[in-house]
Amino acid sequence: MVLARIVGIHNHKRVETEQSRKAILFDSNLVLLAYGNRYAADQFLAHVPENLDYCHLVAAGGIAGVVTESHEQMDDPTLIEPLGLLATDEGVVNIIETAPYANEARDSKPEGLPEVIAVLGTSMNSGKSTTMACLANGLTKAGKKVGAGKITGTGAGNDRMIYHDAGAKEVIDFTDFGYGTTFKMDFEKIRDLTVNMIEVLAKDKGCDVVIVEIADGVYQTETARLLRDDLFKDIVDQVVFSAVDALGARAGVQTLQEAGLKVACAAGVMTASPLATKEAADVLKDLNVPVIGTFELTDKKVAAKLLSRV
Repeated sequence: MVLARIVGIHNHKRVETEQSRKAILFDSNLVLLAYGNRYAADQFLAHVPENLDYCHLVAAGGIAGVVTESHEQMDDPTLIEPLGLLATDEGVVNIIETAPYANEARDSKPEGLPEVIAVLGTSMNSGKSTTMACLANGLTKAGKKVGAGKITGTGAGNDRMIYHDAGAKEVIDFTDFGYGTTFKMDFEKIRDLTVNMIEVLAKDKGCDVVIVEIADGVYQTETARLLRDDLFKDIVDQVVFSAVDALGARAGVQTLQEAGLKVACAAGVMTASPLATKEAADVLKDLNVPVIGTFELTDKKVAAKLLSRV
């Protein structure tokens, strides 16, 4: 955790408060942020700096880092001046020390889990969070106690709020385990996080369906490694895949099936276009994967029909 002063407001002009309110930034504001790495193909690539030199606000959720690459449509990152690390008499504070849940080492699937559905996509902004929220809404209408979790990504309140709004009984993400971001985390910790989050939602919170979002696209480093992991494939019953277009849908579904994962349906941004939806349906027909409009998932019959366990 770092206390910093805003010295140059550019791309990020707001920062989330503890209540997820987007507070407007002014020059010289003092902000308390978490250092973290960020991978966002549509925005920034950023890393934790090695010192307290000037760096950047790399995510509105309150992440500080040094931007090394950016999308050409992005403004310059907001510049901050780190003033010092948050500390107590016992040393520098890390948010993992106050997290409500511990990311314990796991090497096997917990017994008695309900159905687990993972939502993956072709990329950032392919519609994963909206797809997941619509599915959570439809399953809630069908009488299910839905647990929603986000396993990887960059800390932000938006996704959590949409899952709550959709009717999910419980919502948690990686920040509840003390991680501001998950990019560049050791894979073993991400696998542990996957198992622990699903178990918390299923057993501690009493949910009878668990839906989890995996950030970015199937080729992103941590996501691609998860798809090769036997424990991940054992704990996830099926996948709902979110795509931007038919080509991405075909490539993504094939990648998932070749990894040994069952794909329940494809949805996402492409379903906003009737033509793109038809293209995707045509190219996924031989893979036996239907295309369902993202907002059709809010229909309780449509959502319930996707469940693989009767």
